[in-house]
Amino acid sequence: MGPDLRETFLTELRTSVQDSTFVKLTLGKARGGAADLQNIYIRPLTLRGAPHLTFVWRYTTKDITKNFIPAEALAQIETLVGAQFHSAHLFTTARTAQLEYNKKGEPRYSFGPAAVGEIQPADHDRTKSRLLPATSQTWLEALGVTNPAGVVRPGMADKHRQIHKFVEILSHLAAEAALPTNRPVEIADMGCGKGYLTFATHDYFNLVASRPTNVMGLETRPELVEKCQAIARRAGSARLTFKGGTIQSASCTALDVLIALHACDTATDDAIFKGVQAGATLIVVSPCCQKELRPQLTAAPLLAPVLRHGIFQERHAEFVTDALRALLLEWAGYDTKVFEFISTEHTARNLMITATKRTEKPDSTETAAQIRTLADFYGIKTHALARHFGFKLSSHAE
Repeated sequence: MGPDLRETFLTELRTSVQDSTFVKLTLGKARGGAADLQNIYIRPLTLRGAPHLTFVWRYTTKDITKNFIPAEALAQIETLVGAQFHSAHLFTTARTAQLEYNKKGEPRYSFGPAAVGEIQPADHDRTKSRLLPATSQTWLEALGVTNPAGVVRPGMADKHRQIHKFVEILSHLAAEAALPTNRPVEIADMGCGKGYLTFATHDYFNLVASRPTNVMGLETRPELVEKCQAIARRAGSARLTFKGGTIQSASCTALDVLIALHACDTATDDAIFKGVQAGATLIVVSPCCQKELRPQLTAAPLLAPVLRHGIFQERHAEFVTDALRALLLEWAGYDTKVFEFISTEHTARNLMITATKRTEKPDSTETAAQIRTLADFYGIKTHALARHFGFKLSSHAE
């Protein structure tokens, strides 16, 4: 009889908590329980001078945080692993370990190199930590976000907040995705602009998560490419490069992560397709200027009085465009999430679509029917991502 892989994993978890090598635990692939429960994130915490573990239950529209002493926390985790959650990803200062169950309920146990350096337990009342190292100040200053003293410049507070929020989201997504541990991670940031998030992505993976990662920023404007490349050289970021070119002409043979934030109109679809073509495990996009569908939008009788207003036409076009993108990604074999990644008071371009590649592609017949029903309802005949995938939007397609 083979080893009890669940118990092997739990023993490694207990040991890491006892010897203070525990960094964090991510529980994913929720089964049962609340329908909108997505993940639980668990980290060490020092509360009133005593060690605790803090749990963050992440739901679709809210987070719930609770703190437990180690014994209570471990007991609770034991009831969750393999029952309510079919994926458990442990990070310690020694190595990473992952327990994952397939559809038959069979466990698979794997491990890789340490994900982060030694981290001390967090103080409950301390200032909120940032997921970027002190060395990031080099490019933050060079890009005009902070001054030489590290203080955020006037007018750049929203950008500074956006950078850190993006890294926080990326850290959670990377923990859930099955990114490689036996070679460098390959990431492309398409339409990277001034490179704020490209630099942040490089520093998070290479300097915080301690995962060797090659990051390439693609941008059409040569002056920005030259500027960002020079900053990367000064910062000693050997694994970060910037290249000139369009998303449509980009050549990507193999990617693990595809990022495209605020790529205008159908350029978002081009980027998504490049990521799927390159076999990306994780795709992260924030759409912008969704114009393609607005001329096609045909109001159903029920919506006609509403869609005669231009602002509602625009918002409906955005909604339908991104809804079809999410459904098409699911049809292509990805699990998707759509959410606001930062408050609208900081930026109006705040919608984010993330897609994580499934290990096994399920039957997509039902998803295809949902896509065509939605397209028919709004009179949509063509959609850039559907064209890339060779997907026929007509409900009469075979």
